[in-house]
Amino acid sequence: MFHFSNIVRTKGDPKIVEGGPSLKRPVDQLARALGWFSIGLGVVELFAPRRVTETLGMEGHETMVRAFGVREIMAGIMSLSVERNAGLWARVGGDGLDAAALLSGLTADNPKKGNIALALLAVGGIALLDYRAAQDTKPRRPSRDTPRKLYPNRSGFPKGIESARNAAKQIAAHAKA
Repeated sequence: MFHFSNIVRTKGDPKIVEGGPSLKRPVDQLARALGWFSIGLGVVELFAPRRVTETLGMEGHETMVRAFGVREIMAGIMSLSVERNAGLWARVGGDGLDAAALLSGLTADNPKKGNIALALLAVGGIALLDYRAAQDTKPRRPSRDTPRKLYPNRSGFPKGIESARNAAKQIAAHAKA
């Protein structure tokens, strides 16, 4: 099977023939997928807000859609970072804002209420995924009953501080000679 990483390998490097199973947990894969989804949606909202507002029958709210796009991109970047839990919680909060904005478009004079209902359904489904991923990626702390490891007698030097001092003295003496 062809692997793209083989393209950048030099002639003497071994070629990748087969990949192993992923070390990522399913929740990490979900967080990553939600992060990329957020970035993609944010790009659409940022660069095509008129198309979004026309589809929903909410013309005149393009600035809000652009702001939501920036928020989506930032939450997506955070979801792909080391602080993915914060990014996922930002997505959960953003889902609430999206739902509130969509609900404001459910007026009697909006001919595209069906599109808004579909969008609300999609936001609700994504919100459940966001919430689940945020819950599953939260930092785990040891219980209160777990004994803490204390290291008051450690110096950071494997052979002790006296050994480090003696080595430094020998180096200094050797440098003078």
